[in-house]
Amino acid sequence: MADAYIIDAVRTPRGVGKTGKGAYSGMHPQHLAATVLAALKDRNHLKTEDVDDIIWGTSAQIGLQGGDMGRMAALDAGYDTRASGVTLDRFCGSGITATSLAAGQIMSGMEDLVIAGGTEMMSHVTDFGMKMREAKVSAASGLGTGNARLQEKHPQTNQGVAADAIAAMEGISRAELEAFGAESQRRAGIAIAEGRFDRSTVPVVDDTGTTILAHEEYPRPETTADSLAGLKPAFGMFYDLPSTPGGPTFKQLIQQRYPELEFEPVHHVGTSSGVVDGAAALLLASKAYADSQGWTPRARVVAMANVGDDPTLMLNGPVPAARKVLAKAGLTVADIDVFEVNEAFAVVVEKFIRDLGIDRAKINPNGGAIALGHPIGATGAVLIGTALDELERTGGRYALITMCAAGGMAPAIIIERL
Repeated sequence: MADAYIIDAVRTPRGVGKTGKGAYSGMHPQHLAATVLAALKDRNHLKTEDVDDIIWGTSAQIGLQGGDMGRMAALDAGYDTRASGVTLDRFCGSGITATSLAAGQIMSGMEDLVIAGGTEMMSHVTDFGMKMREAKVSAASGLGTGNARLQEKHPQTNQGVAADAIAAMEGISRAELEAFGAESQRRAGIAIAEGRFDRSTVPVVDDTGTTILAHEEYPRPETTADSLAGLKPAFGMFYDLPSTPGGPTFKQLIQQRYPELEFEPVHHVGTSSGVVDGAAALLLASKAYADSQGWTPRARVVAMANVGDDPTLMLNGPVPAARKVLAKAGLTVADIDVFEVNEAFAVVVEKFIRDLGIDRAKINPNGGAIALGHPIGATGAVLIGTALDELERTGGRYALITMCAAGGMAPAIIIERL
């Protein structure tokens, strides 16, 4: 099987994902995607007529985010019309999945040059998408499914409620979650101050050339565990809210599967992923094509894996996904120098650390989505690029990237620095 190499990784700064408040508010999502695609083209003198495919992740493919972002953004970025594109949805895992599919096409020998990435403008999703979903299911579910029959088979609750339930099951206290959240902010603050994201971050400009955003907009590095202790839990309002008109509440959906479980609200804005807008892209190539262009690959894709897990708790997939991808790679936890695990909620990463015995210094060393935000379909590609930057900064060899996804799923990927 051929090797798939990562040639370059780029991402936009993440902007606050609230209409009228974030830097990208009112901007077309396609523009963010085109920004990173154009950056790959310009930075690598890319012959876009040679691009076999552009595999893009966008979770909420509604409104302005519909219509095959991968293809349309490439046209917007000035790519040759021969560069095709496709857009997929694995909820939060879309960016990793796009990268795995791109790598798989190259490893199979079917293609030589593929771009993977993703875009999500949560400001658009919040403003437009949730209004559409309310017609079928309460906006609080975040799953976009009003299928009562499916809920009877596999109850799927609000993700924040699930996070609270997992914290209770695992015996993880609110104070421990807040310590994690504060540490994410501290690490992100250091990373930004030291310019650790500079190589991969490209500014977003408008059609006149005016810079819209050139830095991360979401972090609050002044955050402390004490300041987080004063915040009101965010998801208690959903506990007694019907998941569908006349249906069970979100708390009852969990108790259908776990009737003995008692839990209370603990997660809040300081221990949950930030709502942001952003895009990211990775340039992957075969050895033969990289050599023909004189490119020096930055990393090699070692192994990929996907798992399904309990759709009711829905956030516990990263641990089995990590075990599966490590087995595929013939590696152990001790072999991994950098772990990037999406901070959908603090409990996700805290459980991952405890279950696998991870050295805390190795996981999300530059902060995560609690501090920097989670642009759903883009996050996987962001994390792969972040992990690669960190391997190069520290001289590490292997990185493992994984994240939970709605429906109880998790993709995972291991890369090797070259």
